[in-house]
Amino acid sequence: MEKAKFSKLLLAMMLVLVLALAACSGGEKDSTKDSGDDTEKKTEEKEDGQYSIDDFSQVKTNEGEAIEGGNLNFGLVSDTAFEGTLNWNFYSGDPDAQILSWFDEGLLTWDANYVYTNDGAATYEPLDEVSADVLATLPADKATEVADKGVTIKFQIKDNVNWQDGEPVTAEDWLFAHEVISHPDYDGPRYGSDFTNIVGVEAYHAGEADTISGIEVLDDKTLQITYIESTPSLVTGSIWTYPLAKHIFGDMAVADISSSPEVRQKPIGFGPFIVDSITPGEAVVLKKNPDYWRGEPKLDTVTIKVINNSVVAQALQKGEVDLVSAFDVDQFPANANLSNVEWLGKIDRAYTYIGFKLGTWDKEAGVVKPNPDAKMGDVKLRQAMWHAVDNDTVGQKFYHGLRWNATTLIPPSHPEFHDDSNAGLTYDPEKAKELLDEAGYADVDGDGIREDKNGEPLVINFASMSGGDTAEPLAQYYIQAWEAIGLKVELLDGRLQEFNSFYERVGQNGDDDPAVDIYQAAWGVGIDVDPRGLYGRDALYNFSRYASDENDALLADGVSQEAFDVDYRKEVYDKWQQLMVDEVPVFPTLYRSILVPVNNRVQNYSIEEGWANLQDLAVTQEEGLKAE
Repeated sequence: MEKAKFSKLLLAMMLVLVLALAACSGGEKDSTKDSGDDTEKKTEEKEDGQYSIDDFSQVKTNEGEAIEGGNLNFGLVSDTAFEGTLNWNFYSGDPDAQILSWFDEGLLTWDANYVYTNDGAATYEPLDEVSADVLATLPADKATEVADKGVTIKFQIKDNVNWQDGEPVTAEDWLFAHEVISHPDYDGPRYGSDFTNIVGVEAYHAGEADTISGIEVLDDKTLQITYIESTPSLVTGSIWTYPLAKHIFGDMAVADISSSPEVRQKPIGFGPFIVDSITPGEAVVLKKNPDYWRGEPKLDTVTIKVINNSVVAQALQKGEVDLVSAFDVDQFPANANLSNVEWLGKIDRAYTYIGFKLGTWDKEAGVVKPNPDAKMGDVKLRQAMWHAVDNDTVGQKFYHGLRWNATTLIPPSHPEFHDDSNAGLTYDPEKAKELLDEAGYADVDGDGIREDKNGEPLVINFASMSGGDTAEPLAQYYIQAWEAIGLKVELLDGRLQEFNSFYERVGQNGDDDPAVDIYQAAWGVGIDVDPRGLYGRDALYNFSRYASDENDALLADGVSQEAFDVDYRKEVYDKWQQLMVDEVPVFPTLYRSILVPVNNRVQNYSIEEGWANLQDLAVTQEEGLKAE
């Protein structure tokens, strides 16, 4: 694609995104200003116990004067130890990502509209024409296709970007990350459509080539990547931006990297802080990186400690933590008026959902393998289970309005693509019973519980995670709601599952536990609206193991050339959202708010989209302020 055409399409897409976001939010500056000035008054007015995300600012108010240096305490909220896979190319759980964000980062940043900028550690520029050197490696028909639909993007890493051992971050490191993730022995979750869209990746992954022909190292700091198809997702999240230090990992077998000491015990990055010590699963102490490319951090150290969700509020009150990775919104009303913290908030790029196991993962082929005879294979059974639950009431009773009924699998954090006209499947237990009757799930013995279509006992095993005061009662609510329509649903092993065990059993390593029939989890959707990474046929994270020709076609259409037209792309994703409502491989339960309590001694902190200035964090006194 010509550079001029690509740039015009990108500009048009960005303009539509800006207008859509402004229409939905009233403009980020306005909403921030309004909520920041009267949060306390609004909190006092919540006599009905219900809150709104509009009540909160996204930017911390600075109070007092910062001291030089100091330590910040970060609470990693979890009821289990963190796994400790501390490398962006291999991690899978949010606790590890929370730690990673302090000492490592991507080479590209993004703006409030989720579009990559040139303000990060590297810049990017589409070339006027697809690389002739890359086209020369392809058969004539494929070269013509790539020349027509593809794009070559040149990336330039800034000269002052260095690994924390002093070695420069190079184009070879960026290439090496792509080679490792695309290697057949790679044991992480990242390989998928973002990588197979690069010329030569599939041949490399299959062992048919020794190099990735579509990635060219021009010099120490310059890389070119040729993508088979120029898609709108490229500039909103589909470029892999995390290098891998080749001088450290280059001599290791790919299969050994994720478990190596250099990942688990002494990880390295190029971010604002350096890992100084790790207490496995419990704590990480970081010191400032004086050579950080944005400038030397104001803080001397950051201490990260795992704290159980049950004691987060007390730790905040005592000033033992300044920031936390998560705060359950169900605890907010009791802590809304803490005198020593300021509450920030926004719509989360995430949703909670119930998933149905419809197959397994084919490790050899790297695709989902649907099972037409799966226990949850009848679509009417799945539709009935969605109709049976009242998520409006769940949001009000459990989360005081700070989580609310979810309708589709594209959340309102992406307002330009979330179909707010699609109501999903609404709470209707009578409709649920009708669907089960039609499908042949009848109560044969008159005990109020339905048998399967063959008249045999039907027990549905439900995997749900532990963590937080609401985890157990919420799981029990769903079990009771399904019992009310005649379905016997039991917790897997009779208990909630801890985080790491839960994701192993639902298949994050490619091994699907056959004991799991349904599961409750949550997804962060990332900055790119493209759902292929969660619901594509080749996505390991497609834990339901659902696939269909129509799903394949819509997901492909959403990143096609035509999808540079944002209206066209919205139409495609409206159809995809409806397909997921019809097919119900999973169903969304709740959209979510992020609430972030920040100790009043902290300065220069923000949860605005694209904010990446951890080096500016400062504190006004040595110890955290305590609540009065």
